[in-house]
This record gives sequence, structure tokens and C-alpha cells, in this order.
Amino acid sequence: MSSKNIFLLIAGIVFLGLTSCKESRNVKKIDFTNHYKFSSEIEDKIAKDTVPWKYQFSAVDYAAKGDYQNALKHWDLAMHARERTLAQSYLDSILQLYSKVKATDYIVEQAKKHQVVIINEAHQSSMHRMFTRTLLQELYDNGYRNLGLEALANGARLDSLLNSRKYPVQETGYYVKDPQFGNLLRDALEIGYTLFDYENIGKENGKFREIGEAKNIKKFIDKKPNEKFLIFCGFDHVLEGTHRAWEKAMAGRLKEYTGIDPLTIHQVAYSESGNTKFNHPLLKALHIQESTILVDKDQNPYQYKRGKAYTDIAVFHPNTQYINKRPDWLFKNGNKNVSISLHELEIEFPVMVLAYKEGENINTAIPYDITEAKSKEENCHLGLQKGNYTIVVTNGKESIKFEEKVK
Repeated sequence: MSSKNIFLLIAGIVFLGLTSCKESRNVKKIDFTNHYKFSSEIEDKIAKDTVPWKYQFSAVDYAAKGDYQNALKHWDLAMHARERTLAQSYLDSILQLYSKVKATDYIVEQAKKHQVVIINEAHQSSMHRMFTRTLLQELYDNGYRNLGLEALANGARLDSLLNSRKYPVQETGYYVKDPQFGNLLRDALEIGYTLFDYENIGKENGKFREIGEAKNIKKFIDKKPNEKFLIFCGFDHVLEGTHRAWEKAMAGRLKEYTGIDPLTIHQVAYSESGNTKFNHPLLKALHIQESTILVDKDQNPYQYKRGKAYTDIAVFHPNTQYINKRPDWLFKNGNKNVSISLHELEIEFPVMVLAYKEGENINTAIPYDITEAKSKEENCHLGLQKGNYTIVVTNGKESIKFEEKVK
């Protein structure tokens, strides 16, 4: 065979390969309502907004669309983050008195001794949701059967089908729109947890909100007095002792009303900021590579304390590293780094790329992961477990979908 014919044969094989690949994707145009804001929309809203808490909203919007890095940066702006210092002698004494242990292992061991575990999150932190998700199976294996979530919509807006449907939808809750929050709920439902809401229904805030939340949790516990409960809350609701503004937070009230001493876990104070120079000085001093708890020689944990309020355990989370512009923890715990090629797609950019689990309604479900691509030259990267997915690509005006199998 001549060299020319060999070249033509190879070219034909390559062409057929590309054609079959393109055909196998089976791209279809669809009607689709995008529930997430593009970066440009978020920034436009910030530019026009005059309320002092606008960066809190933008941080949550960035978290919801899978942009963890910008969520952290905007939270820095919201909190007027600044660099803090602690005396080196104090830091040295902590490092001498305490040793590091893996957070998940320690929490599970301590949870065996309790009926109620309460862990908090920052509402802009997808990583806190991912970490809590890693606790679910082992806690279940040790008797935990119920998961209470502050973020679930309630009252007239209650998603009453959540436990039977087995996946969250856009109406399940405001913060649940973050795919990592949605995946926390998905995993819990798949494992076998019963999910319940406990947010105080009404306009009360402060002290009376804490009382309402605790009473709602107590009502659920009273129905299942011999079962164990994991409670997921925001920020200060996890605190025991005396709260500087509320007298007692939800966790303290729950202890008061039930007589149950909960295991309280704070994972907000010692987590990364958008700019690592704003990290807590103790977090900086530890140089950790995994989520960590400090224990003394008697295996007693380092506590979070603020005035007369406290939690039993403080979790120290490492700084996130980024792979293909996505957080490294996104590709752990069974998730694969799935590259989605966009260069063949006939659609105007920028686009949002959303992955939906097979069998879930793409018009209502919380996607498994989301990312935004500004041009078709980008390969977007999604954190997906093994299984079949519908990939939706939308620019807000037109949308397409195709199927993706993750092996």
C-alpha cells in the first residue's frame, strides 16, 4: 500500500472515530429553566446593590453555582476580614500540649457515647457540607438514623415528599441549592436516614428563634426516644453554655429541654478564608493536610470557646488546593474528576454546565455538580461518582443536553 493510501486510511479512521464520538453524545436542544446565577449576574447585582450585607448574598450565590473560591472571597468582604495574630508563646504551648488526629475517626468514636450530635456550617462553605457528608455512613453504622437540618424549608413551603422522593429539589431549601448540600441530603437518604426540618416557623429571631428550633427538635426526638440524631445547623446555633446575645443557643436549649448532653462540633472558626492570610493564627500554625482535631495526652479534644459559650470539639480544616480550577476535595470520597469537552457544542458562551443524576427531574432537581465555562475552548471539570448523568449546558437563552456515563 502506498504512503498516500496509508495516510488516507488513517485519516478516515480518525474521522470515523470523531464522528462516532460526536454521534454517541446525542446532543438535544431542550427547554430548561436555569435556577443559578452566572458570575456576571452576581457581579452586576453587587454593583447595583446598596445593602450592607450584599456580599453575604453574593457569597451564597457563588457557593450555589459551584464556585467555592469566589464564595470564600466574597465572605471575606462581607465579614471585613483582617489578619489576626496570637502570641507565639500561646501557639507554642498549644502545639506542645496537643497532638493531631484525623477528625472523622475521632468524631465517630465520640459519637458512639452520645444520642445527639450537632455540627455547624458556614452558609457559604460547600466544603463544610462535604465534610459532614463523609461522617454519614459511619454514624449510621453506629445507630444514627435521623438527620435534622436547619436549611430545610418548612411550614407551607415544606418539601413533604423529600424522604420518599430520595433527592432534593429547588424548593427543598434556600441553601440546599448548593450541589454539595444537595449531595449531603442524597447520601443521607440513600444510606437510610430520615430527614426532618426544625427551623422556627415565624418571624421570631434571636433568643426566641433558638427556643423554637430546640423545641421543634425535641418534638421529633420525643417520637423516637430510643434513636440517635445528627443535627446540622448554621454558625452559632451549635453553641452550648451562655451565648452573648441569645442567653442560650439552640444546642444549649436542646440540652435544657431534653436533658440530653449533645456532642457539639464547631467547624467554622478554624476553616480557611478566601485569602489565607486571614486564616485563624492557630490554623496557620498547624500546617495540616487533612481535617484535624487536636487532643491532649488524655485524648480530650481542643474546644471552641467564645466567652462563656463553647462546643465540645473544634475541627481544623486544611487550605483547599485547586485542580482544574475546582477544589481538590470535590474529587475525593468516591467522586471522579470528569472532564466535559465543550468545543463541539453549538451554543453561545458563557455557559453553565450542570450534571443531573439519572432518574432525577432536570427541571426541578438540585444538580450533582455545576460549573461555568466562558468559552468552548475550556474543558469543564465536574466531581461525579460512578453512574449515569444528564449533562445540561445552558446560557440562559438556549439549552442542550446529552448523556454521560462515569465508570
